[in-house]
Amino acid sequence: MPPRLALVAGSGDLPARILDACRAAGRPCFVIALEGHADPALVADAPHAWVRLGAAASAVDRLKAERIEEVVLAGAVRRPSVAELRPDLRTLRFLTGVARHAGGDDALLGAVVRAVEAEGFRVVPAESLVRDIALPAGVAGRHGVPDDARADMARGIAVVRALGAVDVGQGAVVQQGIVLAVEAAEGTDALLARAATLRRDGPGGVLVKMTKPGQESRVDRPTIGPRTVAAAAAAGLRGIAAEAQATFVIDRRTTVADADASGLFLVGIVTGGEG
Repeated sequence: MPPRLALVAGSGDLPARILDACRAAGRPCFVIALEGHADPALVADAPHAWVRLGAAASAVDRLKAERIEEVVLAGAVRRPSVAELRPDLRTLRFLTGVARHAGGDDALLGAVVRAVEAEGFRVVPAESLVRDIALPAGVAGRHGVPDDARADMARGIAVVRALGAVDVGQGAVVQQGIVLAVEAAEGTDALLARAATLRRDGPGGVLVKMTKPGQESRVDRPTIGPRTVAAAAAAGLRGIAAEAQATFVIDRRTTVADADASGLFLVGIVTGGEG
């Protein structure tokens, strides 16, 4: 028997992919659905509990009551204010400890993982549960990278590496050498919406997504999917370049098909350049 598993679910499509994979494998999975973040449809037919983001004690107690051994954390979570959190005592102690160490999302997520494991659970990565989720190196689909887009890709890689070094974001949009937008707390969809308002005449830009140095890869990976492709096409981009093997692709077949239909290239890049 595999260890008893729980999914702590935020928003987006990844939690559903994980739950579907568990069902296909016949592995029971208990869901901790984060209020205000998880999709109610996710837990319609799954054993679950709704938990406030600030109610860590309630979540831990329920996981222990369910005799959970492994935990996978998946989905986006908007960082709330302390007032919105209404933290219980356990959450408040956690926040007090985090406040001593300045940092961005990766520092926070690393602290979350350590706190979960301190309660006796093992945090496992999504790729241990979902097959073929990582973007392979090289071009996916039928559209190659135009020669004049490679300079935008290279500039995007340099910008995202600089962002990651200070734990800010994982993405940037570059068009004709101009950085139109960079990702911070708002996420990729908002990044692309902003880039759409700043687009220039001429060949479209490129979205680049990469991991941060030292990133806690079990809970935070660059992620793309059909929604990313649709938003990139709406922003007038020519393509998406994301770090190979480190980027999750939600529904790869649909993502690639949509990129093909939209005339976008999709490429997995390796350290130092294009795959």
